[in-house]
Amino acid sequence: MLVIAGLLLAIPALGFAEEAAITAADVQNNLNFVWTLVAAFMVFIMQAGFAMVESGFTRAKNACNILMKNMMDFSVGAIAFWAIGFGLMFGTTNGFFGTTDFFFSGATGDGEAWNYAFWMFQTVFAATAATIISGAVAERTKFSAYMVYSIFVSALIYPIFGGWAWGSLFNGSGWLEGLGFIDFAGSTVVHSIGGWLALAGAIVVGPRLGKYDKKGKVKPIPGHSIPLAGLGVFLLWFGWYGFNPGSTTTGDTSIALIAVTTTLAAAAGAITAMLATWIKYGKSDIGMTLNGALAGLVGITAGCANVSPVSAVIIGGIAGVLVLFSVLFFDKIKVDDPVGAVSVHGVCGAWGTLAAGLFDTAGFSMKVVGVQLIGIGACFAWAFITGLILFKLIDMIMGMRVTKEEEMAGLDFCEHGANAYADFQTIRMGTVFTPGEGSEK
Repeated sequence: MLVIAGLLLAIPALGFAEEAAITAADVQNNLNFVWTLVAAFMVFIMQAGFAMVESGFTRAKNACNILMKNMMDFSVGAIAFWAIGFGLMFGTTNGFFGTTDFFFSGATGDGEAWNYAFWMFQTVFAATAATIISGAVAERTKFSAYMVYSIFVSALIYPIFGGWAWGSLFNGSGWLEGLGFIDFAGSTVVHSIGGWLALAGAIVVGPRLGKYDKKGKVKPIPGHSIPLAGLGVFLLWFGWYGFNPGSTTTGDTSIALIAVTTTLAAAAGAITAMLATWIKYGKSDIGMTLNGALAGLVGITAGCANVSPVSAVIIGGIAGVLVLFSVLFFDKIKVDDPVGAVSVHGVCGAWGTLAAGLFDTAGFSMKVVGVQLIGIGACFAWAFITGLILFKLIDMIMGMRVTKEEEMAGLDFCEHGANAYADFQTIRMGTVFTPGEGSEK
């Protein structure tokens, strides 16, 4: 009996010993996994946000097409990034791009599990860069052409520049990060890359029918659902808490400040955009206010971990005004961007990257600012030039743009045989296109 009693007493002791073997380092490691993956899932939700913003700011006859594009740029982009892009971005580098880890072959050994988490987080970032282009070329681009350039953006253009700035996060070593380039979560690496590619795409595909008259006067083409666009902005704002704080890939106290700077910049951007339109037009504009929030988010993304809350308000506030005048500028030069993607992501991404140097809590340094300007310039040159080449080649080989008749009828029916609002009549004035659409007066 004594022997049995001793064994019974020993069983709990053994369990306690196993529990005691779990160290604080083990708990922190598990928390890092959970935080990084939860953040990745939050960034994935941004795909829904982009889809809602783009479809809301455009016409009902193209809503299915926009949903298809946002679904496919993630789907084909994830495969392309897994097969080629990740290796070019994070593989052992030759000085310009990675040469290993294609098909994620480097996810082996003791760090295999963490490598999978890291790949997941980086994939949703790559998808964000690719989907930015969609809004700028919306309502007149062939779906097949969109599929082709989404593959090239995710497999080549985004990863190569990303390796220059973030390569050392895995097996690479980027020349920009070697200079001390600051872009914590991707104002330039993700957003400006997408924005400058969007600019190239909008130039090559040309403006929508009826957007400008012969004198160059802008003829507004209202979106069909501002509530849908508003929902998209809230989804994007939520996803940004994965985008910025999640870029620590560490579940520790540092994420608190990053969440605060992200929130303040977005709020300031929305307020200043609202005030700017109120002053300029006599009424506050909902569409520009929504884009002001996104401009503030893009602007703070580079410096969210190294600027103060006060600086975040300034950065976001300037971005909110900047986006308004940027949209007006591109309209003036006849670059038709239905959702303001070039202004929100390209221009405000560049501003945010510069601001990360100007407001650095480590202290102001002309050397740091100079490096930031080098990164901004390199991003524009790389994305815009490669984008022009890519879009021109696609246009020559298969054509970027649908026919005039298809554009007027809507891409939902012509490209997908679908109708986003089957129980509702979405035509106008008894026609399948807006009166005056396609005419030049």
